[in-house]
Amino acid sequence: MSQFTSGFWDIYVAVISLVSIIACAVFLKLQSVRKAGETDTTGHSWDEDLAEYNNPLPRWWMWLFYITIVFSLAYLVFYPGLGSFSGTLGWSQVKQLEEETAQADARFGPIFDKFAAQEVAALAKNPEALAIGQKLFLNNCAQCHASDAGGSRGFPNLADKDWLWGGTPEAIKTTITEGRTGMMPPFGAAVGGDEAVKDVAHYVLSLSGRTHDSLRAFRGKQKFAQICVACHGPEGKGNPLMGAPNLTDNVWLHGSGETAIVEQITKGRNNQMPAHKDLLAPAKIHLLTAYVYSLSQGGAPASREQGSRLRDATGRESGAAPSSAGVASVSGVTSPKGAPVPPSDGAPPGR
Repeated sequence: MSQFTSGFWDIYVAVISLVSIIACAVFLKLQSVRKAGETDTTGHSWDEDLAEYNNPLPRWWMWLFYITIVFSLAYLVFYPGLGSFSGTLGWSQVKQLEEETAQADARFGPIFDKFAAQEVAALAKNPEALAIGQKLFLNNCAQCHASDAGGSRGFPNLADKDWLWGGTPEAIKTTITEGRTGMMPPFGAAVGGDEAVKDVAHYVLSLSGRTHDSLRAFRGKQKFAQICVACHGPEGKGNPLMGAPNLTDNVWLHGSGETAIVEQITKGRNNQMPAHKDLLAPAKIHLLTAYVYSLSQGGAPASREQGSRLRDATGRESGAAPSSAGVASVSGVTSPKGAPVPPSDGAPPGR
């Protein structure tokens, strides 16, 4: 990549810019005067007697073009535009952003400082703090987790009580500040091939009481005990310290049917939430933590209603608890425990 960061490209850009402007000025000059001996027309004719006059540009029009050329040259003197030359005024986008950020911090800093001194649990019940936290969420988090925090496939639902890395205020703040990297290695070969992967998938389905092949689940249990327990635990309940999901509930991040589970075991997964410590000040992260924490505690109902509602394959609102009737009408399948279960590939998003 050194060939793209050398000083040659600064010179190249500067030369191209200046030559283009000068060429425009020369072309304009040539088109503004009539050469000696030129005829009054261009020589083109239509319908035998319709000719095109060969007149120079009107003076007012010509001078407008000259003004734009002078303006462009002045701009390149005062502002960045000629390679690495920063301009005589010293202006830059970064400098302007820093100045505007400093002004905003001076104006709103006392408000954030006031909330930074309070506990997250208390802020989660403070309407003013939640209103600010919601704006921070919509600007920084809604792109992945949706405006109502309901998430989507591959992006966790933040409005329920199911958490990969823990749902305490401390854990949420760490997640926002430092980011998270969730990685499940591909285990297709380690498990023993396609059939063995299907056996493990059916055992995983059995852990949450979903429809499964009991013989395959029996064989898969042995493979699970050999390979999967290291992260998911002997009972499949996961490990928040590693971000390993609980496999015994009906919350699925990447799909819950046999096909989806087989794909996850065979190919693995690699998800990442970027760290926000370089994007948001600690006081803002503190308020954002309170807002996210409130969503799983039943707080901020007005804010959540204002966000756009996403719907999953069952037609219900993301993040809302499914009713038995609503699920049964879609799947018509009953678990061994007697409770209706969602369709195998349409489970609501979660962690």
